[in-house]
Amino acid sequence: MPIPPFTRKKPTGRALSLALQGGGAHGAFEWGVLDRLLEEEDLEIRAVTAASAGAMNAVCLAQGMIDDGKAGAKARLDSFWRQVNRSGGRNVFGDTSIWTSAFSGGVDWWKNTPGWRMAETLALSFSPYEFNPFNLNPLHDLLEAEVQFDQLRERSPIKLYISATAIRTSKSKIFRETELTSRHIMASACLPQLFQAVEIDGEPYWDGGFLANPPLWPLFYDDTPDDILIITLNPFVRDETPKSPGEIMDRLNEITFNASLASELRAIGFVQKLLDEGLLKDTARGRYRRMLVHAITADKPLADLSLSTKFNTEWSFLSDLKERGRAAADAWLTDCGTCIGVKSSIDLKVGFP
Repeated sequence: MPIPPFTRKKPTGRALSLALQGGGAHGAFEWGVLDRLLEEEDLEIRAVTAASAGAMNAVCLAQGMIDDGKAGAKARLDSFWRQVNRSGGRNVFGDTSIWTSAFSGGVDWWKNTPGWRMAETLALSFSPYEFNPFNLNPLHDLLEAEVQFDQLRERSPIKLYISATAIRTSKSKIFRETELTSRHIMASACLPQLFQAVEIDGEPYWDGGFLANPPLWPLFYDDTPDDILIITLNPFVRDETPKSPGEIMDRLNEITFNASLASELRAIGFVQKLLDEGLLKDTARGRYRRMLVHAITADKPLADLSLSTKFNTEWSFLSDLKERGRAAADAWLTDCGTCIGVKSSIDLKVGFP
């Protein structure tokens, strides 16, 4: 993306940029965080950078703000997640296992048996071009029903940065609010084992989380708040060493989808160090900014959930995730809300959580 010089505007209240990770149905945790943040009268969300499920929350947030400000945003997010539940459940986010629905509800021990693993391996031996030749994706209709993309492109009050992975070039692509359609969000959420690549302007794309989950760098080069609140869906820390095949794959998935974020945080930390040592100059029209970083992480709130629950769209589960998100946001506002505009509330030298 182009990096023109800019002059930062002073916010009228506590201003934030949000960075929303992807994580399937666990995106309902972000829904809860947003729901609580929107209740803060002086809190201003001016920009959102996101991938996958985070991108879905981002466009619903922006659409709701167009509808009726913060009240409209709360209502639109609620409507979207209710429709996720009603639209056939697992197919919205995909499901790698052909047996998940048959053995849901208290029989997780099946997942560590040789029979389960054989069935799962068989399911994964088929590509989405084989088991879904007509390229059916219920997410398209859901997004079209909940988001008026023509309004979003013209009137979004929030700057949006949506990531997708360009397959042919192995580069992260950032789509802005002025160009978004439902296909851009589908591209950002396209897991290649589950869905056919989404083609936009002749370029096929996969899930944005592979290279930017979420992308932070667009916030450095635009007129956005200096404060970034990162909301993660993949735990950085696990107390136990994974040993079963399922546990190993789950943890590998988490590490993979956290890798790009960890790299960007290291880069931010390095620039902050250079600024502290006077080797770089922080100016209103410069290329280097002192970013204030905050985080609401999944490490404790979602520590008890496995990879398979990212495909669970039962309403009771989504509601539970929302409440976990609200509780996490409430705790963050109590502990760190006064840091907004003043200082980072996490030590980048230490990292998460």
